[in-house]
Amino acid sequence: MKINPTRPLLLAAALASSFGLYSLTSRPSAVTADPNNAGLKLPAGFGALVVAETGARARHIAVTPQGTIYVKLNRAKDGKGILELKHTAGGKATVTGGFGSYGGTGIYAKGNYLYASSDEDVYRYKLDAKGEVTNPAQPEKIVSGLLNRGEHESKSIVLDNAGNLYVNVGAYSNSCQEKDREKGSMGRPGCPILDSAGGIWQFRADKVGQTYGTGTRFATGLRNVVGLDWNAQSNQLFVMQHGRDQLHDIFPALYDTKQSAELPAECLYALTKGANAGWPYLYYDPVKKQKILAPEYGGDGKKLADAKYLDPAAAYPAHTAPDGLLFYTGTMFPAKYRNGAFIAFHGSWNRAPEPQKGYYVVFQPFQNGKPSGPWEVFADNFAGSAEKVASGRADHKPCGLAQGPDGSLYVSDDKAGTIYRIVYNQK
Repeated sequence: MKINPTRPLLLAAALASSFGLYSLTSRPSAVTADPNNAGLKLPAGFGALVVAETGARARHIAVTPQGTIYVKLNRAKDGKGILELKHTAGGKATVTGGFGSYGGTGIYAKGNYLYASSDEDVYRYKLDAKGEVTNPAQPEKIVSGLLNRGEHESKSIVLDNAGNLYVNVGAYSNSCQEKDREKGSMGRPGCPILDSAGGIWQFRADKVGQTYGTGTRFATGLRNVVGLDWNAQSNQLFVMQHGRDQLHDIFPALYDTKQSAELPAECLYALTKGANAGWPYLYYDPVKKQKILAPEYGGDGKKLADAKYLDPAAAYPAHTAPDGLLFYTGTMFPAKYRNGAFIAFHGSWNRAPEPQKGYYVVFQPFQNGKPSGPWEVFADNFAGSAEKVASGRADHKPCGLAQGPDGSLYVSDDKAGTIYRIVYNQK
């Protein structure tokens, strides 16, 4: 009997498909960019499509190796705080389910688990061979009782490769004043907020029943971190800090409105255990490229901060709200993007009377695990027009980032709930 040489390959493909796996013989269906690239402006050779419209404030996003998409909602919709989406023809997707009655920001897929956070707790859900959650109604609670004082309350999460979970606990303050955001109010000595917030806490990813008090304060002096990711090249945690607000409003004799709009930079930090980025005692001036002593603690816009505090790895325009960070490890995009960082900027609200800024995804080149060269705008026009950017009335606000199994880039939108997918089509 003559054996068809392609039969083993076809059998392997069928088995991979039945388990929801991609292999050399099992390819994702062709992805077709929308005719207008979903309204986005992209570099040559790239295309974009609207994957789905969730109609909810979509925060962070995770895509399993099998292609299932999980979206964390800021507030639960119809009793569901996490949406499950599965692909249909052409790279689109449809909502196939949902679970988790809590709102929040953080979601991350690693190994055989999906991790998700509310503003107080972190849960994990077992994933099966198809990348689907097996116990949506009964997750394991990994961490409970995280501090939530109603400001900078979102708990972004990420895992390293050694089984550790990192959680942002934002400071419940702008600049640790005696009276928060009040004109002329000075900083609280020693900033007691830093005892319980304003940093990154570390837990075990595989241990049930941990509490806030049992966690390790991994890094401090970080006002609020929403975008964070683990860099596999340098084996290090990187975070994007939201810089402080209202320099002119609080200290009008020291800062004019333009300075208040352009200061301080939004900063990328490379963290090691025990790192201190210096909030609230300093801010980073992107023009002077210096750490400046905060006016609440005796600064005048010129005095330098103590050099002991961590320098940023890179700096970006003020008040643009970096909400997503992703190190790209795929092979779909050209080589220049490999191991570099994509950052989603949600957009500003407090640059007036100067025009608002942001509402884009930028690319930061990296080399040998460190930023290398200037950043560039990668995906723009989420807002809909230059006028909508300037006014702050954006149609869409990019928030979460995820890499698909084929190397495409997913972007979530927490204004209208659109899920985008960016692909590279140049041959």
